[in-house]
Amino acid sequence: MDVFTLLTLPQTSKAFSALPAQPHVLGTVAAASSTRDSSRSASPPRKIPRLDAASDAASASASSSRDVTADKRGPIVLRVIGHPISATPDSVIEADYALVRRTIRILLTPGGPSALPATYDRIARACCSAVSQGGKGEGLYEAVKMELERCVGVVERSLGDEARKGAEWLVPFTDACAWFEKQVGLLQSLLAHMDTLYVAEQTQLPSTKRLAYTIFAASVIESPRIMKAITDGIADWLNWERTHRMPHTLRAHLPRLVQHMRAHALYTDVVESTYLTLTHDFYTAESSTLAAAGTLSAKDFLVHAQGRSTEERERAQEVLLAESVAPVQDMTDRALMAGRLDWLAKDGLETLMDARNDAQIKKMYKLFAKVGGLRVLNSAFKFYVQKATRSIVTNEEHDEEMVPRLLEFKAFCDKLVAHAFVDEIAPIASAPASGPIASSSTAPMSAPAPAATQPNKDFTYALSDAFAAGFKVRRNKPAELIAKHMDRAMRRGQKGKRDEDFAAELDAVLALYRYTDERDVFRAFYQRGLAKRLLLGRSASDDFERAVLKTLKEKYDPEFGTSDGMFTDLALSRDLMQDFLEQQRKRGELGTVQKLNVMVLQRSNWPFSARKKDIDLPRWMQDDLSAYTAFYKKHHQGRKLDWDHALGTATLRARFKAGEKELSVSLYQGAVLLLFNDEATYAYADIKAQTGLDDGELQRTLQSLACGKKRVLRKQPAGKDVQSTDVFHFNADFTDARFQVHINSIQAKETPEETKRTQSSIEADRKHALDAAIVRVMKGKKELAYEQLKTATIEAVRKHFVPEVSMIKQRITSLVEQEYLRRDEHDMNRYIYVA
Repeated sequence: MDVFTLLTLPQTSKAFSALPAQPHVLGTVAAASSTRDSSRSASPPRKIPRLDAASDAASASASSSRDVTADKRGPIVLRVIGHPISATPDSVIEADYALVRRTIRILLTPGGPSALPATYDRIARACCSAVSQGGKGEGLYEAVKMELERCVGVVERSLGDEARKGAEWLVPFTDACAWFEKQVGLLQSLLAHMDTLYVAEQTQLPSTKRLAYTIFAASVIESPRIMKAITDGIADWLNWERTHRMPHTLRAHLPRLVQHMRAHALYTDVVESTYLTLTHDFYTAESSTLAAAGTLSAKDFLVHAQGRSTEERERAQEVLLAESVAPVQDMTDRALMAGRLDWLAKDGLETLMDARNDAQIKKMYKLFAKVGGLRVLNSAFKFYVQKATRSIVTNEEHDEEMVPRLLEFKAFCDKLVAHAFVDEIAPIASAPASGPIASSSTAPMSAPAPAATQPNKDFTYALSDAFAAGFKVRRNKPAELIAKHMDRAMRRGQKGKRDEDFAAELDAVLALYRYTDERDVFRAFYQRGLAKRLLLGRSASDDFERAVLKTLKEKYDPEFGTSDGMFTDLALSRDLMQDFLEQQRKRGELGTVQKLNVMVLQRSNWPFSARKKDIDLPRWMQDDLSAYTAFYKKHHQGRKLDWDHALGTATLRARFKAGEKELSVSLYQGAVLLLFNDEATYAYADIKAQTGLDDGELQRTLQSLACGKKRVLRKQPAGKDVQSTDVFHFNADFTDARFQVHINSIQAKETPEETKRTQSSIEADRKHALDAAIVRVMKGKKELAYEQLKTATIEAVRKHFVPEVSMIKQRITSLVEQEYLRRDEHDMNRYIYVA
């Protein structure tokens, strides 16, 4: 059939008017008056229609010319041969499906025919037809998977049975990788419709390329014998080059190997890891051999080491990826220069430290002392302690265990410094005693006195520096957690320990505090914990509280002296309460106020901010508070009382089926429980309306009453969390072995919201401290360069915290905007104080 016959229409036809209801139906047409053979003039059975008949200029022009011709010569009539079709027949789809499967088999057959059964375009269209119209995406995908598994099996057996060994084996391996990656690339292009139309909808399925690479890596590269062959090949090539100190004839295959391993995401685990291991082993052995032979002087050995380092850098630059060059050169330098002392200090000390084997570490110290390797051992010890400390501090998943783990590790390190890393002191000869000395041949000889020892100060300093460096990686968090650990220890009390042991335990915790620079963070969280302990009566001992404060004030931070005001406020509050109760007794109005206990606190002494909204207490409670307010204002005119019920407590008598119980609860919990005297059931919204608590406080309070271990309320529906749609009932079936039941109060704990508020307060205080320090420095110096001002500012506040340079820059900029400072007109890096 020629193109002219296909495109020429007879003048006697009715064009497409015979099919008005199906203007887009594609059929086979032939000229009615054509004299050619119908088998030759018939159009092909399938055509791919244009999406846009005039999508380009040529089509538009051709269409216009045909329209003009039709107008001049009359309508053109077409005769439709066969039935109009609306979809591809099943036989065609099956043929397309078979074509694609045959293509997959050919592409993934090692050593098979290279010619495909059709053109790339024909195969791609067949794939589209099979997937989009035939719905055979799953079948094609399974066919690809099956053929891939067959293919990689053949490749693995071929490589495993390869006669060539060592470096020569890498040649067929890289060829196989190159062939496979090429075939997969072509397969991915031909099956693009399967990836975009079927695999994209199946989110759990990997794409064609990813599937192929995964199967190849698992079945070929990670095969034990293939992996061994790769390692042996790299070792054979590398050892040959290092021994002969010249390029191997097969060096060009190493970059190919690197690229293939990188394509399969195995470069680091296979090539780089093997390369580094071989480098370490080779040069450690060479260093030992040269040292044992003693043929090289120190100068010659250094020249040899420098030459080797250069060779390794150039070789790595040629065959490895850029990021591996520095590690290879570093490994070479360490293995050559460190020798056996560095190896023992690094690997040996780490192993013994992990095992907590202090006896062997003491022997190791003596050995290194004999050969002059204490500096190497000290460096290794410092590195290990810093790494271990950093690992503990940065393990956010186990923050609750940070301080106990640090205490255990610190105690072991202190033991090593005191008993393992020690030097013997030569005994001082004593002067002979005056007067005659009687001698006797039968007198027993006295045993020699044990040699005196003293700790090696270098190891003491290394321990301190390592802990300080390890703490810095997380800045504020260690100080916060140390303060919270102290709070728990003071709440828990001695628990049967002697006073000396408990004091030693507290001293050990404070010793950790020495290594943090964030003094203000520790002080903020410790003072909050102290305030809660004092107000809730949870402190183990006032004597220990005062002793710890004294230690903190004298040895660590003088700012802790302000905490003495808390004890003063509590003492005055007790006196006021006695006066109030005495007055009410004289008036005969004692009533319920005899059970009232009020603490009047000066806001400046306590680390709590004023609450904008608090709980709405029952009327009779509020009346008692009003009576106390009137009493207080009568004795202290001009003062204002702001009630804060967040840390208040209450004792309630509750009647259950099992008997009467005395409940020790927070004031928030008590106010909620008292509601159930009037009704047995309350919805969440009703409790919120009655108490006036915000959602956060109310949810935590209800959670402690209905979802904890001691559930005096029942929640519907059941669950661990409180929702605004829940309904609560009084649990008359509640039982407990004790008469006095303490329900854990969420107010007594440091909630995440309180922690966040404390941290925000610390940041705000730091800004004010930096502003004050900068102004104070500039007021004295009048004019300073930026670097001088930065150094002076850090020095001014370092007793409380070590600021970040970025924060200092922000505060200087802010003070310039507020016109406390100005920049020099000729030097923008210089600041001048504005009086």
